[in-house]
This record gives sequence, C-alpha cells and structure tokens, in this order.
Amino acid sequence: MQDTTMDADVIVVGAGPTGLMLAGELRLGGADVIVLDKLAEPTGQSRGLGFTARAMEVFDQRGILPRFGQGESLEVSPVGHFGGVQFDFTALEGAHFGARGIPQSQTEAVLAEWAAGLGADIRRGHEVLALADGFRDGDHAEITVGTPDGVRRMRAPFLVGCDGGKSTVRKLAGIDFPGTEATRAMFLADVTGLDLKPRYLGEALPNGMVMAAPLKEGVHRIIVCPHGAAARSADDTVTFEEVAKAWEHITGEDISGGGAEWVSFFSDATRQAAEYRRGRVLLAGDAAHIHLPAGGQGLSTGVQDAVNLGWKLAAVVTGRAGDALLDTYHAERHPVGRRLLMNTRAQGSVFLGGDQAEPLRRILTELTGYDAVRRHLAGIVSHLDIRYDLGEDDGDTAHPLLGRRLPRLPLTGPDGETDTFRLLHAGRGVLLDLTGDAGLREAAAPWSGRLDVVTATASPADRDRVFAGLDAVLVRPDGHVAWTGSGGTDGLGTALTRWFGAPAED
Repeated sequence: MQDTTMDADVIVVGAGPTGLMLAGELRLGGADVIVLDKLAEPTGQSRGLGFTARAMEVFDQRGILPRFGQGESLEVSPVGHFGGVQFDFTALEGAHFGARGIPQSQTEAVLAEWAAGLGADIRRGHEVLALADGFRDGDHAEITVGTPDGVRRMRAPFLVGCDGGKSTVRKLAGIDFPGTEATRAMFLADVTGLDLKPRYLGEALPNGMVMAAPLKEGVHRIIVCPHGAAARSADDTVTFEEVAKAWEHITGEDISGGGAEWVSFFSDATRQAAEYRRGRVLLAGDAAHIHLPAGGQGLSTGVQDAVNLGWKLAAVVTGRAGDALLDTYHAERHPVGRRLLMNTRAQGSVFLGGDQAEPLRRILTELTGYDAVRRHLAGIVSHLDIRYDLGEDDGDTAHPLLGRRLPRLPLTGPDGETDTFRLLHAGRGVLLDLTGDAGLREAAAPWSGRLDVVTATASPADRDRVFAGLDAVLVRPDGHVAWTGSGGTDGLGTALTRWFGAPAED
C-alpha cells in the first residue's frame, strides 16, 4: 500500500513528449503519477516536426498512432539523409525517415490526452524550486514547488526529470552533464505570407544550409544555418529580421516581406548526463541528452527513454519487482544516448562543415552506393538498430532477436487475426507461444498477473525470416525481446524473474 504521506508513486517534471509518454506508461503499469510543468499552458509552438520510424512503432505498440492521423495525413518518407547525403531508407526492412510534418504541439496534445485518460494528474503552472537532501539514500524525494496557490512541498518515492536541456531536476540532483560547448547558432521559425520552395531534407549552399517545409496553409517551417554564426547565450532572443537576413545571405531570397508565428535559435552543443539515475531521481529525454537536431531524433529518443523506464519504474513502486530493475534503465539507455550524440555530431560535421567537409560528403555519397552502408545508416537514424545488451544470456550464439525490438507482424490466434503490436497495447509483457506448448503456460503461471501468455501462429514467411528456429519469445512491455525459446523452457524462469520480479508463491 502506498505511504499516505506521499503525493504519488512518481512525480514527473516536464509535460513535453517525454514526460507525457512516461506518465502514460506509469499509469499502464499501475503507478500513481503527477506531472508538473512550470508553464501555465502549452506553448502551442510546432518545435520538433515528426519522429523516427521506431518512435512511430512505440506509439503503435500502445494503440495511439492513429491519433496522429491516418493515410495521407500521416506522411512518411522512404527517402532520408545522413548529414544531408540522401538515400533510400527502405534498404533496411521496415525503415523509413519517420513521420514528418507533425508539429510537436500536436504530439504533446495527443500524449496529454492519452495520459490524462489513463489517470495521470497533469498540473501546469507548477515550478520545481528545490530538492531536499536525502534523495540519494532515502526512501523518497521531496521537492519544493511554486504553484498558482503558493509554495508547497511534495514527496514521492521517485522523481523523474523530463524538463529539457536546462533541466532543473538534473541541476538540483547534482548530476554532471559533460560534453562540448556550442560552436555555432542556427535559427528556426514558422513563417507566414511567403511562397517558399520546399527543401524537406535541407539544401547546402556556399554560405550555409537551409531547410523549408510547409506546415499548413500559409505557414512554412524554416531552419537557417549560416556558416560562421557565433554561438549565442541561452538567454538571448532572436528576431524575424535576423532570420530573414540570414536566409537571404544563404539563398539570395528576400523573405523580409513575410512574418513569423514564432522564431527561435538552437546550437550544436552536445552533452549527456553522466548518470540517468541518482538514488530516487532519474532523468529522461533532453534532460539526459542534448545534441544538434537531426531527423527528429531528440523527441524520438526521449519517447523511447520513457517507454524503457516507465514499466520498470511502475513495477518497482508497486512492489512487483526489486529496485535492481531500475539499474537496467541507465545500462540500456545511456549507450543509446551516447550513440545518438555520436551520429548527430557526425551529421553536423558533414552537413554544416562547409567547403572543408566537401571531401567527406563525397566519400559518404560513394559509400551510400553500398547496400550494407545504407542499411547501417538507416538503422542508426530510424532507431530500428537498437539492441540492448541483456548480459550473460546475450552471447555470440544468441538469437538475432534477443535484445532487439520485435517488429510488427501479423498473427493468428484463438480469437482471430491480431499482430505483435496489438498484443502490447496494455503495456504488459507478452510470452508469445508459436506452437501451442502447454509447458510454456505452466512455466509462466507464477507470473500470470504481470504478463500475458498468448498462443498464436505467424505466417510461414515470418516463421522463416523473423522467428527462425524459435518456438516462443518473451517480449518486454517496451517491445524488446528478453528471451527466445526453441523446444523447451530453458532460461525462461530466469528471464521472467529478472524482468518481472520473483515468482508469486502458491
């Protein structure tokens, strides 16, 4: 039973995509959650546009992808780029350049409605002011919060900072944020009253790089990256006049007769939190990693942070699993963040390096002529190549699926047609039995309240291609495969205990 002196099982700070996704995941796992955001209302600004192929899969796993639109309104592009070098992402099966043209304001609205519908308590106009000592070794985290009704204290067994690159939670917890300082400034704006040529994947010109994409009738998103623009202070502001001048400097086009719904700037600063968890405090999204925006990877990585953390944290606070499960969050997601920073820095060097980077661009262009290179780069940018190291069970002889995400595949079960993503809508683990083995159900019975055992058949093609040599797979709530079985239950009990806690006693 929850300690009555606690305000919730988990307090999440930040009502952006990461915080809202985490709130929904926690509710699916049975945890009480309060989300605090210092803004009285959402900004309504488009900010990030779209998300990666893997982020689309994550939304699909929870059954909320249709809320972003269907058919032509949910547009994906088979052609993407790495550092401005364009190639066909479908060289990797299931890959594409992600959903484009979806403003962050829409993503936040969809996730807020979903999380609130699950019972998340979202409180706006609440700013975290202080974090009490004791969160490292104690049994809770206590924060001081400025609210519309005055300053108050709030307590929860866990506090998660999803409050962006300037994260107050990270700073108050004393978590280091090492990396590289910004070396350049770049502008973005949603401009009006202009007829601009679409430059969806960007255009590199002698004086810099520009991107342009229509958002809605009469509004275009532009990104302007002039060569030689010095880094700016985070407290600086930028005007449309500055953006228009930089656009003309690069393209020769005069857009000063238009206007802007909003303007901002960003940089190539690259940093990653040294710890994703310190005691009762955890970090996710931009609070844990910042980088040059490239292909919607920041928002998408934050969403995946949330889906990795949410079911684990819910299992711990509700007593279904031990605290050690939370250690796997840093172990799995920190390497993903490190790789994200590497690929975005590499893309920045290629795309924004000017004449000095031209030889590198030419070599990269040559390399994308090879299928293996296209598959590798598509995997990096789509996030479909992520494979978690599951430790001692993850060796050279492990099945290729182990640690990887299970793709969306059609299945036929006792109740008719379904698919692998639909099985994950409830946010529970799934033991997928492909052969009707009664021994699997018996072996998993002590965990029956924590996962679903589903007997279903896959198509012959998918049995040969994806499930080759397998009779069963254990899928975690985040869609990653935690155990593979062939002709028995060897290792299943160990995997179930590791990911879903000790078996229930008779």
